[in-house]
Amino acid sequence: MLLLNPLLLAIAGLALTVLYIWKCIASPLRKIPGPIASLFSSWVLKYHELHAHRTKYVHSLHQRYGPVVRIAPNEIYRTMFSTLNKEDHAKRKRVLADRYANTNILKSGSLDGIRERSRRFIERCSNPIGGSVDLFICLHDYAFDCVTHHLFHPYGSDSLRNPNDEEVMKQVTFDDSLQNRLIQYYNPSLHKILGNILALFAKPRQTPLADDLVLSATAKSSPAQFTLLSRMQDKGYAMQQIDMAAECLDHMAAGIDTTGDALCFLMWELSQPRSQHLQRRLQAELLAVVRSSPDAPFDKLPFLDAVVSEGLRCFPAIPMSLPRHVPSGGRAIDGYFVPARAIVSCQAYSAHRIDESVFPQPDTFDPDRWLQEAGELDRKRLFFAFASGGRGCIGKHLALAEMKILLRDVYSRFTTVPDPSMTPQDMEMSDQLISSQPAGKKCLLRLIPLEG
Repeated sequence: MLLLNPLLLAIAGLALTVLYIWKCIASPLRKIPGPIASLFSSWVLKYHELHAHRTKYVHSLHQRYGPVVRIAPNEIYRTMFSTLNKEDHAKRKRVLADRYANTNILKSGSLDGIRERSRRFIERCSNPIGGSVDLFICLHDYAFDCVTHHLFHPYGSDSLRNPNDEEVMKQVTFDDSLQNRLIQYYNPSLHKILGNILALFAKPRQTPLADDLVLSATAKSSPAQFTLLSRMQDKGYAMQQIDMAAECLDHMAAGIDTTGDALCFLMWELSQPRSQHLQRRLQAELLAVVRSSPDAPFDKLPFLDAVVSEGLRCFPAIPMSLPRHVPSGGRAIDGYFVPARAIVSCQAYSAHRIDESVFPQPDTFDPDRWLQEAGELDRKRLFFAFASGGRGCIGKHLALAEMKILLRDVYSRFTTVPDPSMTPQDMEMSDQLISSQPAGKKCLLRLIPLEG
């Protein structure tokens, strides 16, 4: 019997292995192009996730296999898709959407707040110690101050001038827990064993300062009318304070890294020798318009709009996947049947590059593509920087206003060039929990005042 048990275990193990292989081979996803290994295991994908390279790995699969690719036994990618709305998400969005509408963002209270924070950014960057400015820090401060102004002014942050507030920003932004959280997500049992060891190298994010900020702000009364808090405190919505605080914390975290990182990559690109002619062109437009009308509407600045659009195409705030479960009954995607509960994802990084008939030379930073009438509808269709559909980015108009105002104020005053100590490796895209940051977590630029 002792000899029989190992034999039975071996037979059982072999049977289970054969059954698993058969299940994979018989899966409806087998017909979708992708690496053979992805039909049986997700370990290759997890390897790239752990090394913060998932976005570029998935894009390489799109380049090899096309617009629809299988990346794991139960997960596929598509370069563009629409998501289905959930009832609870739709209800909450109806409460909040008004405060993120472009008409609300363009009101004087909201827009003046962004302008004031842009002026503070200029003041901080005008006299840097050592001649260079770490834009990675300053831009995240700017995004933090802008989003908290929009959430609960006058109780927002002032991290551009107040070191204590800057510590709150760093607590939210400087997070190295990607690998820790991935292991916790994929294998909770293993994480219980290794969690303490992993915390030494990838400490989970704790945000007590940020928690205190939103709890304190949402407990106060009479926020500015344009703020999200004023909407949530409306008695008609009957939201508890803890729910308001949780909502504000989510919006705050989403609004710091995304706008801060997108501006960081864009200003780095504009500062490169290959893009100096584009920077001079932007400066010419700004000087021609802004000096006579400092707060000229954005539609008077078409090249600035093109620069921002191209920046978000090349360096989307969230370049990585936006996964969704396929609803009951399954769906057909580009002629392939995908069963219910399979994971379908799209990433902006690939949506903006895979169709070269729409975006020729997709890895080239070229704002002029957005000034051409030909192909305009296709460019807008594939533009995925803010996602799309019911779960698209609710803060789109706020982010665009923040980006355009800051770029207008910087490039109507300065020329930016890289600090000699910076390397291309410092600015490699590194996937994080919310967005992709520069791998070196720094972006040192020199701001040279324009003559005249």
